[in-house]
Amino acid sequence: MAETTLFAEARLPHQRPCGGGVLFPSVLAPSAGIRPSLPLLTRAIETQKPYLESLIHEAGALLLRGFPVSSASDFNDVVGAFGYEELPYVGGAAPRTNVVGRVFTANESPPDQKIPFHHEMAQVPEFPSKLFFFCEVEPGSGGETPIVLSHVVYERMREKYPDFVQQLEEHGLIYTRVLGEEDDPSSPIGRGWKSTFLTDDKSLAEKRAARLGMKLEWTEDSVKTIMGPIPAIKLDESRNRKIWFNSMVAAYTGWKDARNDPVKAVTFGDGNPLPRDVVLDCLNILEEECVAIPWKKGDVLLLDNWAVLHSRRSFDPPRRVLASLCK
Repeated sequence: MAETTLFAEARLPHQRPCGGGVLFPSVLAPSAGIRPSLPLLTRAIETQKPYLESLIHEAGALLLRGFPVSSASDFNDVVGAFGYEELPYVGGAAPRTNVVGRVFTANESPPDQKIPFHHEMAQVPEFPSKLFFFCEVEPGSGGETPIVLSHVVYERMREKYPDFVQQLEEHGLIYTRVLGEEDDPSSPIGRGWKSTFLTDDKSLAEKRAARLGMKLEWTEDSVKTIMGPIPAIKLDESRNRKIWFNSMVAAYTGWKDARNDPVKAVTFGDGNPLPRDVVLDCLNILEEECVAIPWKKGDVLLLDNWAVLHSRRSFDPPRRVLASLCK
């Protein structure tokens, strides 16, 4: 059977038009009459990669639904078939556990907590260009991973708050976060410094932080990380458009735990505080523009991290969504 017949473009009621007849996200399902196996799927990905990448470039996100991806190991094979280089998870805030190969748990924060919109690792210079998510266990209810096109957010914010956006473009942002020694699974930003820098050696942690452009201030039982100024607006060169590439809303509304005050977690690059009303209205814009497709077991969602922000809604367990980060 020719692999070219495996993929059929599908439509879901949640998709949104994003110009030029393109729907966001793109959705592929097995072609009618085909019962695909995992080897057939991975071969099709390898041979049809230019087609798949064209969909990702046009829409920014691609959902594979209805394919036989049932375990973390299957998901690892699917990610590998795309051929992207793995990105080590150094400098990110979320607690994660390696499951198999290049597959990790997604953010392990408690199910009653929302995770605000962000580009993955936007607060550090080395961030993934592609993200994969996989639904191993469907949520009891809720638990969607809403996604939104970054250039749309930039355009709306620039139109509504031109002075604010100009300040962001001129000064960037500074992110500040306090880390304990060990991971705190009760916090959405509870990754301890040892797992953040993949070492229990403070001097090595400092070297790895310095490579990221991050400053560390040690206390007896924790460390304050200071990142920036770092750009909040970037140019997506492959699409020739500006994007809202930052973790401003996520930090300001979500970086809260026993050690962290979210209002102090992010400031303009010159140290001035952000206007609360503008940040909260940005959250409204993100929600208005997002697409939230309920997870189904076996779903694989591929995001272009340059084009798309993502978040997580609260949920009733069970839910198990796995992730993989690529350079």
